[in-house]
Amino acid sequence: AGAGAALYGAVNVASSSITAEAKAIPHTISKDGTEKHRVVVVGGGAGGLSVASMLIRKMGSNADVAIIEPSDWHYYQPMWTMAAGGLMPVEKSRRSMASVMPADATWLKQAAATFEPEKSTVVLTDGTRVKYDYLIVATGLKIDWGAIKGLPEAIGKNGVGSIYDYKYSDVVWNNIQALTRGVALFTQPSTGVKCGGAPQKVMWLAEDYWRLKALCRENIAVEFYTGLPKMFAIPKYEAELERLRAERDVKAHFRHELVEVDGAKKIAYFVTSEGKKVAKAYDFLHVTPKMGPPPCIKTSKLADSTTGFVEVDKETLQHTRFKNVFAIGDCANLPTSKTAAAITAQAPVLVHNILKTMDNKEATARYDGYTSCPILTARGKLILAEFKYGGVPKETFGAFGAFLDQAKEFSLFYYLKTVVFPFAYWNLMLKDGGMARAPSSSRSSIELISPAPTIAPGVMTRTGAAEPANTCRLALSDR
Repeated sequence: AGAGAALYGAVNVASSSITAEAKAIPHTISKDGTEKHRVVVVGGGAGGLSVASMLIRKMGSNADVAIIEPSDWHYYQPMWTMAAGGLMPVEKSRRSMASVMPADATWLKQAAATFEPEKSTVVLTDGTRVKYDYLIVATGLKIDWGAIKGLPEAIGKNGVGSIYDYKYSDVVWNNIQALTRGVALFTQPSTGVKCGGAPQKVMWLAEDYWRLKALCRENIAVEFYTGLPKMFAIPKYEAELERLRAERDVKAHFRHELVEVDGAKKIAYFVTSEGKKVAKAYDFLHVTPKMGPPPCIKTSKLADSTTGFVEVDKETLQHTRFKNVFAIGDCANLPTSKTAAAITAQAPVLVHNILKTMDNKEATARYDGYTSCPILTARGKLILAEFKYGGVPKETFGAFGAFLDQAKEFSLFYYLKTVVFPFAYWNLMLKDGGMARAPSSSRSSIELISPAPTIAPGVMTRTGAAEPANTCRLALSDR
């Protein structure tokens, strides 16, 4: 299973694949302000870096891959929740971009301003025009702090924090430790976010700390305000989360959307599905901000007219109108939960299909919507939600039945997320295009180790990726 593949890869490759950090040097753009590359990847998050590494390895001497990425730092964002819960220092979540950039890639240290797909061109913020034969869009989401009135002024102080930014994860943990009595609010918008379970992961970790570590839980009212109609979208896992909510005395307010924060007065304002505005005083507030497509995509011809994300075929990941364009991860308009695990399943499909397209052949690999949301429910416990398109469970440990029921809390799942996956991410995935060299029996994925895509007979491809960063100009401050 996927977890077995993770352990197998971590143990067997640890002694042979871990190399000293390379230091990539940003490419100097030509004086005439133009660039031309066989493949251009927009985004230096793990989705972009993984597919770039895989393509370079598979294409060999024919590889000409450029990566557009303006950032100095690369983040393993799943660690931000763990840091906010006091499980590890947030500093472990980042490394220099130069140290993770594929050595044989051309690094264009700029941000994308807009796309001109009819001209096979990406325009950078400095005006440089980058032409491509094939484009992979891996920009991630834009975090829109300003969509909630008063939040930009309140975040980082006034008892307000969020796991959705490196600099605020420590704020959340400090606020958790400082609170010994009062009202603790945790929010989630009705719109899509990175990992739909993350807003409650930090809540469960905080509740666990107050109950078992600080011994002050009886003095704290823990309340979950969500714009959604229930705790989780998939019934199998939602039932267990509802049981935990009742057992741990967490009050839920469904269809309540956070619209304003008055930091000075410590009041949060919500609007219900009936349009009623509700004010709630707080002592601690964790905010999940609204998210959406980066402006450079939303305003381009790559976007679909409904969501603003890159319009791709949900199975092949190829653009529906521009056949030399592909997208991976959060920036694609795929009808599945936006998680790191989803990208691990998408990466081998995308690489297989883009190589087929280069050979003027049919894109035969198929992505089935696989995604995973490992929900931390306490220190040492985790519910491992895995499902595909349609909300149908697709579980790594399904064959074990009740012995390893993934809708129940298990310590094994917890240690995979907190120990094995971070190790595999930094030491295996980024350095070898996500290839864990898992046993051929592996058919499922947990965060880092991907499933084998559905492809034509005789073709074997297996690799992984993780959450991409946002690489468009207006979104840089969100990182």
